[in-house]
Amino acid sequence: MFEGVLMEAQTENPVDLFVIGGGINGCGIARDAAGRGLSVELAEMSDLASATSSASTKLFHGGLRYLEYFEVRLVREALIERETLLRAMPHISWPMRFVLPMHKDMRFENDTPTSKLLNVVMPWMKGRRPSWLIRMGLFMYDHLGGRKILPGTRSVDLQIDDAGAPLQEKFVKAFEYSDCWVEDSRLVVLNARDAEARGATIRTRTKVISAQRGDNLWHIEMEDIDTGVRRITRAKALVNAGGPWVADVIRGVIQQDTTAGVRLVRGSHIVTKRLFDHDRCYFFQGTDGRIIFAIPYQEDFTLIGTTDQEHTHADVAPTCTDEEAQYLCDFASNYFKKPVVMDDIVWRYSGVRPLYDDGASSAQAATRDYVLKLDDAGAPVLNIFGGKITTYRKLAEAAMEKLTPFFPQATAPWTAGVAMPGGDFEVHQVGDKIAELQRDYPFLTDAWAKRLIRAYGTEAPEMLGAAKSAADLGADFGATLTAAEVDWLMAKEYARAADDVAWRRSKLGLRLNEQQIAAIDSYMAAARQKASA
Repeated sequence: MFEGVLMEAQTENPVDLFVIGGGINGCGIARDAAGRGLSVELAEMSDLASATSSASTKLFHGGLRYLEYFEVRLVREALIERETLLRAMPHISWPMRFVLPMHKDMRFENDTPTSKLLNVVMPWMKGRRPSWLIRMGLFMYDHLGGRKILPGTRSVDLQIDDAGAPLQEKFVKAFEYSDCWVEDSRLVVLNARDAEARGATIRTRTKVISAQRGDNLWHIEMEDIDTGVRRITRAKALVNAGGPWVADVIRGVIQQDTTAGVRLVRGSHIVTKRLFDHDRCYFFQGTDGRIIFAIPYQEDFTLIGTTDQEHTHADVAPTCTDEEAQYLCDFASNYFKKPVVMDDIVWRYSGVRPLYDDGASSAQAATRDYVLKLDDAGAPVLNIFGGKITTYRKLAEAAMEKLTPFFPQATAPWTAGVAMPGGDFEVHQVGDKIAELQRDYPFLTDAWAKRLIRAYGTEAPEMLGAAKSAADLGADFGATLTAAEVDWLMAKEYARAADDVAWRRSKLGLRLNEQQIAAIDSYMAAARQKASA
């Protein structure tokens, strides 16, 4: 059967849970399960967060526009989660204020339940968004989740407020509300690290070839992408958290029939030179009913997105097309005094959202809620559809609620409020942590210290070690990235190539040139070779 294929010995004892997929859902479930005392193994065919989970809009948010679809439960759960997650990871997540300018040209998406209702009871509005309705929605947004940390909504006079300075003069009034920023790919890695610390095995660049039931177990064959070595693991239960590939796993790897489907929706973003000087985000509403965000990004840039386009297949790499980039430029230019043009773009990215196919008429209308499908005709398998980054922890709890009946030894839910690695401090103490780091390592610049705390939190001193100068941290790859940090990322955070470091563990790729990226790759290749010798 395996003629010509190098195989490792089969594991002696089956694990309780095997997870396919190293995105936020897979790593969140692995962490939750390991913390309940289950033995867990996870396989990701590429790098952690290499697909959808590193291509989000980088927000913990309730989803204000989902209220138009009457998805109150989803919004409420997400709003509650914002502060739960913020407390657990104050280094990689922080509060952000969102400015929503008002204008008579704003419209609803035509196919939302709210739009259809208004067309019946207020036909003279012709799809416009009245300010009282926006304020009512924001009142719900303020109170559905029981805020304790984040400030509530306020009205803004754009003629005197700094938020109005970059906007066209026709915008004179706005509402300002709260949500949270999050470093999405770092969130995934920290979940994986915490899962491993609690006993889980995390395998990156490991593709699951097949999974078959037998003897009331799953027999899972996987292949190391780098070496070609295959191995077999047995598991009592299987979780398919394949993200965009969830349907491919069901039909190809597990070889099951299912009526559940996934709807692939591509969301594209552009990153431009910094467009405004303050630290607030804009929520822009278009004349076509769509919305985008314009967000301060990595100190010197502005992130604009997102689009919603149908995507053909998970194996087709998502890219932000010129048409999408131009659409985002034009959309933002309807608000900013200075038009946003294609030459302003310094980077663009795109990700595929694996939404549950609920038969919605458009990509925008498809549900963002998650759906969990359990098949227990033999060894159980749980297939994960949809979800959003804000509700990943609740999704993991819901997944474990379906799986724990098969594991009576599993303990109770535990993740709420438990700090992620490096996040064991209070939300308001970020400034103190940056100052402490500079006190202990005086050679750090303000920007360097801030970046390290925002990435590693209380683990930053461990990464810097006994360094007395920048030279003590080894090779300088540029943009404050040193050999000591790369070594840390390889040893602690599963990084194996320059892209892992420059675009997922950080966004330093925005500041590094091709030669610097190549130098990181060469350094990491030599380190891997030395480690395997």
